[in-house]
Amino acid sequence: MTAKLNPVAAAPDLMTSWYKISVAINQSLEPSLTELVKIRASQINGCANCINMHTIEAREQGETEQRIYLLSAWREAPCYSDRERAALGWTEALTRLSEAHRHEEAYAALEAHFTEEERVKLTLIINIINGWNRISVGFGGFIDPKDARTLWAKTRAVA
Repeated sequence: MTAKLNPVAAAPDLMTSWYKISVAINQSLEPSLTELVKIRASQINGCANCINMHTIEAREQGETEQRIYLLSAWREAPCYSDRERAALGWTEALTRLSEAHRHEEAYAALEAHFTEEERVKLTLIINIINGWNRISVGFGGFIDPKDARTLWAKTRAVA
């Protein structure tokens, strides 16, 4: 896919701010859970860029191939904890918000495994990845994760 627009070049200050808040929010919960959530939302949204990036990052953090491959069928796969299942259910409910009104059931599961503060953090993580998905899909972006790291390192040096 050919990019329609480079959002970092078009709006560098805003994209740098978006990136910085993304990093801060994504670091607020355990990395393995955060990556699973980002992959699952990206699968739902059909964002090849983010699926590619976050499966690589999940592997770098020690995530297994089995858990990455089974993520789209997490309800039937026995390899996820109850906490992860609650997070994935909440991810799907918020990512598919306009499709159904299942968020009450997902929230009940969330309450059982996450503190109030963690629920807010998880909701922000879900919002962030859905935003990145829309930026990538909307502008036709696909970047190698190594190139993305270089880009953001340069952006941080300038900011």
